[in-house]
Amino acid sequence: MLENYLPVLIFIIVGFGFGTMLIVVGLTIAPHRPDEDKLAPYECGFDAFDDSRMKFDVRFYLVAILFIIFDLEIAFLIPWAVVFHDIGMFGILSMALFLGLLVVGFLYEWKKGALEWE
Repeated sequence: MLENYLPVLIFIIVGFGFGTMLIVVGLTIAPHRPDEDKLAPYECGFDAFDDSRMKFDVRFYLVAILFIIFDLEIAFLIPWAVVFHDIGMFGILSMALFLGLLVVGFLYEWKKGALEWE
């Protein structure tokens, strides 16, 4: 039974060996010339404006969470659309309920002003 896993073991050993070899070759061949600009915490062309632990506006997080929620919920529509003709009336009504809840959540966020930037 164990001889069936021998090719898998060989594949894992060769993979780790090849990965280790590439890292070692990269570390030995790559030039090591660090300077002040490369070691700076920001390489975007200018110094940081403020402390990196400054507070963000809550609306930033709210919009990010809203994007994730609505993006993932819209992803549920793809499998539903693929089997649209096979699911029958129960599938259509359950998706209508799902989309209705999505619209209610969207209207709630709209009324609360979460989608407005000042």
